Amino acid sequence: MRAPSPSLLRRPGRAVTVGGVVGLPGRLLARLAVDLLELVLSLLGRSERLVVLPLAPGLEALRWHGGRLRARRTAQTAAREVPAYRDLVAATGPSGLVGPVGPVGLAGRSGLPLLDRLPVTDKKGYVADVRIERLCRGGRLPARGLVLDESSGSSGTPTSWARGSAERRATSVLLRATFRRSTATPARPGTAGGLVDDVPVVLNAFSLGAWATGMSVSSALAGTCRLKSVGPDRDKVVTTMLQLGPGYRYVVLGYPPFLKDVADDPRIDLSRYDVTAGFGGEGISENMRTYLLRSFRRVVGSYGASDLEINIAAETDMTVALRRRMAADPALRLAVTGRADGPLPMVFQYNPLDYVLETTADGELLVTVARRASLSPRVRYNIHDLGRVVRVPQLRAVLAAHGAEDLLDGALDLPVLLHAGRSDASVDFYGAVVTVDEVREALYAQEPLACAMRSFRLVRHEDADAATALVVAVELQPGELTSDHDAGSLAAAVLARLRRRNADLDNACKGAGGALPTLQVHAAGTGPF
Repeated sequence: MRAPSPSLLRRPGRAVTVGGVVGLPGRLLARLAVDLLELVLSLLGRSERLVVLPLAPGLEALRWHGGRLRARRTAQTAAREVPAYRDLVAATGPSGLVGPVGPVGLAGRSGLPLLDRLPVTDKKGYVADVRIERLCRGGRLPARGLVLDESSGSSGTPTSWARGSAERRATSVLLRATFRRSTATPARPGTAGGLVDDVPVVLNAFSLGAWATGMSVSSALAGTCRLKSVGPDRDKVVTTMLQLGPGYRYVVLGYPPFLKDVADDPRIDLSRYDVTAGFGGEGISENMRTYLLRSFRRVVGSYGASDLEINIAAETDMTVALRRRMAADPALRLAVTGRADGPLPMVFQYNPLDYVLETTADGELLVTVARRASLSPRVRYNIHDLGRVVRVPQLRAVLAAHGAEDLLDGALDLPVLLHAGRSDASVDFYGAVVTVDEVREALYAQEPLACAMRSFRLVRHEDADAATALVVAVELQPGELTSDHDAGSLAAAVLARLRRRNADLDNACKGAGGALPTLQVHAAGTGPF
């Protein structure tokens, strides 16, 4: 028997709350306010110069609560128009949204659903094994304006993500606005005595093809700068810069290890050039940022995901300064992040009008894309990243207690995202995700290593020159000898198997040059064990 429809699926005027029936005039006023907000943001969103107006100082509370209202409206619309989400909401049962005799406390006083009463979604439980049409509004793929991005997980089976024309336009405008702010640098004298040309030459070195970031970046930036989409090919980056010379301002976009490869290339003296490095796909240490700043004028990162959107959050001058201060001040780090050990989280800022970020009891991020323009809405989507949000008023109090309030001088009063990596202990390699499960499968396929292996770890190593390497460290059973296992041959076999099953990793290895993942074999209780 099908469960009763929860209140967000019912007609206005039938909403039920814990406190009783909500008055129709109050609901209408609340919905008119949301509609007005959507209209204003839609008009401003047509221009990269106007889209930043809602980020003006003093609107922190309005943005915070307005974004939540937008997210609640998006959830309500998704439950009516998206077949897969409608089924998920209807099937949550007595322990979730629908009680044994009807809806229980789902709607707030506005008649819109309360986010914390909506089900959590993720790739495995919501997207996998569902036809892509059922994840879209109206249960179909548009005939025109549709773009399908692709990501590949540990199964090796690509997952396609549908993007409609409206959301791609919105994402493009936001990306251009963020790009303009993140890469703005004061003009400096050029080699010919004049100023370096202010319109940058952008070399997009993210992976191209069906992968979300590379093509989306090129599509968004085309027409706003001098763009060359080279993919993760260092030769093309270096050759282009040598051909054009130092009279232009450059922006090189790519994964952190690739940017280091460019910085280390002996064919070009980057000190003669004005180059900003933009990274994504994985985080960096502050040691690596310091290293890259020897060659690049600025180094800034962005956070996003194929499952959601690119450019959800971005580093700003304030977040970079805060992270570097935390790296040098353990007491400040403990006060801001709650931890004094482990990897230092990346620090970003984001627009809460567009994205509502929550944290589960396990510390995982839930993301709701608040804009209703999405063809395939994401409501409380768990990307299985660890992180939490700090609003600026909270941050200001903490910084003031540690004599660091100056970090907020001139900063946007947007919430701060502390991103602490992936919850499943997976690691990034040139933008590809390598999971523990797929490495385990590859290792246990190797005989006689499978019988001799006690445990393994994925280790990202960074040396004094900020060179990063991905190592699969294997611990043998007591009494087993490392000399009985050829690490080089094992590494080749394991990597070949991983590349066959993970298309993202295979693509990443093509751009990694000689810096391929390696394997080390350790006696019991030695090495990283």
